[in-house]
Amino acid sequence: MSSPVSVGMFLRQRREARGVSLKEMARSTRVRECYLEALEADDFAELPAVVFTRGFIRAYCQILNEAPDEALQLYSEQTRAPVAAGDGPRAASPLERGGRGREPILISLVLLIVLGVALFGLTFAIQGRSRPNDRREASRPVTVSEPEPVRPMSPPPAPAPAAMPPASPPLAAAPKPRAPAAVPALPVVTASAPYRLVARVKEKTWVRVRTEDGRVTEETMSPGDVREWVSNQRFVLTIGNAGGLALELNGQPLPPLGPSGTVIPQLVIPPDRQ
Repeated sequence: MSSPVSVGMFLRQRREARGVSLKEMARSTRVRECYLEALEADDFAELPAVVFTRGFIRAYCQILNEAPDEALQLYSEQTRAPVAAGDGPRAASPLERGGRGREPILISLVLLIVLGVALFGLTFAIQGRSRPNDRREASRPVTVSEPEPVRPMSPPPAPAPAAMPPASPPLAAAPKPRAPAAVPALPVVTASAPYRLVARVKEKTWVRVRTEDGRVTEETMSPGDVREWVSNQRFVLTIGNAGGLALELNGQPLPPLGPSGTVIPQLVIPPDRQ
């Protein structure tokens, strides 16, 4: 009886089958090589929290063009961790079903073409039948009747006085607009530091921030933590839990990055130079 396949063995077999080295995987996924080695060795004690490990598995499978469902299921069975929302099998899209939805579209297109040809032929036949009748009516003599004598017009009646509209009741005073919520004062952005990035943590997450001048900061943050980075140029972020982080750029909140557990290998902020 063969031993069950572990999540580490499953991932390593897929990687070796494609001839990708562990260093290449670490560079592509933006995950430390030591974490990938621990994942392939099923050494879960060396890995961070469950939500980050699931994100590593998703990023690993994404680089290999593999669906992460089977690997996540193996990980949940080995660690007895509850299956997260979205880890189960998903329904195949129309593209994944091999274009099986194209046949109804082609049939509908053919029917529309046939219907258009039939309508054109019917219109042409109706016009052909109406032409002889028009010729016969044109050959008939036209009798012109004498015009009737014009009768003098009587003066129009005087218009009735317009009724005055009822006085409208006085309008109620419009409610005063509510004052906006107080916004905490932010430091003035100087010319030497045009970009100010603030991160507010909602769930535990791992973040790596690199500025264009080569400085790199990396840490695991807890809910309630607030971090701030200033750079003359763009930031490059790697985030282990997209749903656990809210970002602000120069005081303006950025859109949500994604659901909890999603790994973002490389995020450039701002995307285009202002």
